[in-house]
Amino acid sequence: MQDTTGYETFSFYYDALTENVNYPARAAYFHTLIQENLHAKGNVLLDLACGTGTMAEEMAKLGYDVIGVDYSCGMLSQAMDKKMKHGLAIQYVQQDMRELDLYGTVDVTICTLDSLNHLPDFQDVCRVFQKVSEVTEPGGLFLFDMNTLYKHQVLLGDQVYLYETEDVYCVWENMLAEDGCTVEITLHLFQQEPDGRYVRQEEHLTERAYAPEQVENALKEAGFHVIGIYHADTTEPLKQDSQRMVVAARKE
Repeated sequence: MQDTTGYETFSFYYDALTENVNYPARAAYFHTLIQENLHAKGNVLLDLACGTGTMAEEMAKLGYDVIGVDYSCGMLSQAMDKKMKHGLAIQYVQQDMRELDLYGTVDVTICTLDSLNHLPDFQDVCRVFQKVSEVTEPGGLFLFDMNTLYKHQVLLGDQVYLYETEDVYCVWENMLAEDGCTVEITLHLFQQEPDGRYVRQEEHLTERAYAPEQVENALKEAGFHVIGIYHADTTEPLKQDSQRMVVAARKE
């Protein structure tokens, strides 16, 4: 068994474990939000915490000039393999999003699949908001999703999930912390070797959820005007049982 920290082991199985995500539909949703709310004139789009690059590729297909940023070498390696295979002009950069430092500005930033929930605490979330604000053109957009407190407290906390694909068998264990917002995640990953043996690896992750009012206030302090906080991939108001909130904010 190999214990790891970060997302390097997870990166090899990420696509298999997220194959239920409809990336084209999600990209189309964000594209609509951009068309309706962007006041900047350019089309440079930053995919923050881009992972293996699937969403970045979908946004590039929609005509955006895409920059993908991620901290994980493993994730970016997968993204570069896709880029070479599909011939899309996406620039990938390895950076911690809390230390985001681009050579220019962007018109839109997206951050999807609860990436902001993985930051250690809310101070780090606020730091990311400030960094994104610094690289965003006036009138530009910041669009992101986050898991809700409801999802952590009612659905994710103290649950065990099983995932089986051709590449890996995964036992996903969650434990809700006493604070009621933090979920400690342990992934037990079993990969079959050519000789039939299974090799077990572990990945330890943490997700933290926050109240929408807390997120909105932090965005305002970073210089954003919050256009809306929506239920999942809609423009409907957030509901009591919403599992995911989508936030749309414009740089003042």
